Amino acid sequence: MKIAVYPGTFDPITYGHIDVIKKSLNIFDKLIVATTDNSDKDYFFSIEERIEIIHNSLFKDLKFSKKKIKVIAFNNLTIELCKKYKASVIVRGLRAVSDFEYEFQLAGMNKKLNSKVETIFLMSDVENQIISSKFVKEIANLGGNIDRFVTKYASRMLKSKF
Repeated sequence: MKIAVYPGTFDPITYGHIDVIKKSLNIFDKLIVATTDNSDKDYFFSIEERIEIIHNSLFKDLKFSKKKIKVIAFNNLTIELCKKYKASVIVRGLRAVSDFEYEFQLAGMNKKLNSKVETIFLMSDVENQIISSKFVKEIANLGGNIDRFVTKYASRMLKSKF
């Protein structure tokens, strides 16, 4: 069984993230969607809210199979998650060239930590490449329509915060 870990903040999950998840499911038997609870960052949603949003977005709004996806929180190294879940691949999403430098360095560090784990980069479809959680939050805060960028559940949660 080929297992991959898709780590991120998902604050909140967007259709860009979901494109990467869909593409990963075509490649891997199981995908661990892991949202971080790194105390060095300020999050808009709590870890519990992000887990709830991811879970409801994937399994209720979009009807993904729970057999192929596991949603978890983590606060350790991604490489440790790979070890725990027997994953041989880390999936990372790329939106623009500006993402590449950081992602390239991160992939190199992960490879140094565990040479048996590969990192693959997947791009979301063109219409979703511009979407970022940061912009979605700004649009929601200013009363704009975010329905094209996030699922119904994520949209409701964002609107409830403003």
